[in-house]
Amino acid sequence: MHTYRLFTQRVILIASTNLLTVLSGIILLPILTKNMTIADYGAWAQIMATIVVVPSIVMLGLTSSIVRYIPSLEDKKQIQEAFYSISFVVLFTSLISCALIYIFSQAIASHFFNNNTIIVQILAPILFIETINILFLNYMRARQLIKKYTFILLIKNTSLLVLVSYFVISGENIYSATIGLLIATFLTLIILIFAVVSSVGFTFPNFRHIQEYLHFGVPTIPANLSNWIVNSSDLYIIGFLLSTASVGYYSPGYSLGSSISILWAPLAFILPSVLSQYYEKKQIEEVRTIMRYSLKYFLLLAIPAVFGISLLSRPILIILTTPEISSQGALITPFSAVSALVFGIYSIIIQILVLEKRTKIIGKIWIISALLNIGLNFLLIPHIGIIGAAITTLFAFVYALAATLYSSPKKFKINLEYRYLLKYIFASIIMSIIILKLNPFGITAILTTVVICAIFYFILLLALNVFEKKEILFFKGFIRQINMKKNKNSEEI
Repeated sequence: MHTYRLFTQRVILIASTNLLTVLSGIILLPILTKNMTIADYGAWAQIMATIVVVPSIVMLGLTSSIVRYIPSLEDKKQIQEAFYSISFVVLFTSLISCALIYIFSQAIASHFFNNNTIIVQILAPILFIETINILFLNYMRARQLIKKYTFILLIKNTSLLVLVSYFVISGENIYSATIGLLIATFLTLIILIFAVVSSVGFTFPNFRHIQEYLHFGVPTIPANLSNWIVNSSDLYIIGFLLSTASVGYYSPGYSLGSSISILWAPLAFILPSVLSQYYEKKQIEEVRTIMRYSLKYFLLLAIPAVFGISLLSRPILIILTTPEISSQGALITPFSAVSALVFGIYSIIIQILVLEKRTKIIGKIWIISALLNIGLNFLLIPHIGIIGAAITTLFAFVYALAATLYSSPKKFKINLEYRYLLKYIFASIIMSIIILKLNPFGITAILTTVVICAIFYFILLLALNVFEKKEILFFKGFIRQINMKKNKNSEEI
């Protein structure tokens, strides 16, 4: 029981941090859309998408190796050898890659950034710094230094919000926003260097096991790249086929629907390091139990979130953006929300293949998903516009989930009772009727509606006997533990 309590504590802590991350993005959205042109905002969306894809390639999948191998190491010298072997390789590959981006900045800008060469030149050092930041954050993830991780992430998001907002309001263009992003990223690097080195120390590695780490990590590159293609390449294809302004219309609605990721992101963060410890000890039943509860409670929260955010998308986007953007973005949000739901289920199920070190299968699944996504985008976008991109993303995620379920070993089969799923959907439909009746507009009305619907939803679930007795007792004990602070001397989160 202590293990599950500790796991729940960590998930809640990461969820709180992700919620703050989403809130900072929501606060930043109106500042960007109302102080920049739609074309500039579209370029900003492409910059943020680039920051996701480049590190996932240049790191050679070694972040996956950190999370897979380091949690089971106990000797400090072994941890140092593993971490710094990976770090020096990533430092070299990221330097080379970002230098090439800077050298060919004019060509890159002419194809993707409306000939804004300066933006690409600023983006190059941002990509290098962010790659190192991701590496260090994944070390904290592997060592389960959750308090330090959440604190640093809070500083990162706060500095990004403050600096980008200040520079955008001062300069009112994409260049000033990119400078703010560069400064915020650099400040995060300084803090991370101090935090990680003080934790692990420093040594020069002999790269004893780097071949094993690369053997595990490199096959994840196609999966990471293909995952990015499905998630974010829409922005580039829309910009190529339509215009940068169309990217500006598409991105807010897609981001709003994707905000459901705050529900599965903590699980995707915590599960790899936690499950690998049980898996290495041959405690398969513990692995199945943690995954079953993770999936059950993700769906409990995500299904009503999909209904709610889809119905409230237009009034929310009117507040956050402009009427012109909201009218088109609201059509994208439902597809994006369902995509986030499907991807959340995938993020839990995929841990099975990760534990089995079947990264090549993951790569094949995402290569096919990416090809489907790209092909359908070029087929649908010219005919039905930006909504075609949202449809193809959903289709690609559904394929990835189906293929992962098919490829998973039977010994890890998760027995999720479908009666719970039907109850979640039924309660969400009833909740949706309340939203339609209230038809809220304005911040106060929307927040009031959300609170009313959340209370009604959980009361209905209690009436439907969704929660098992042992689960209720567990959460009562967990809340009591927080209130009474009995575990001050227990294991550090």
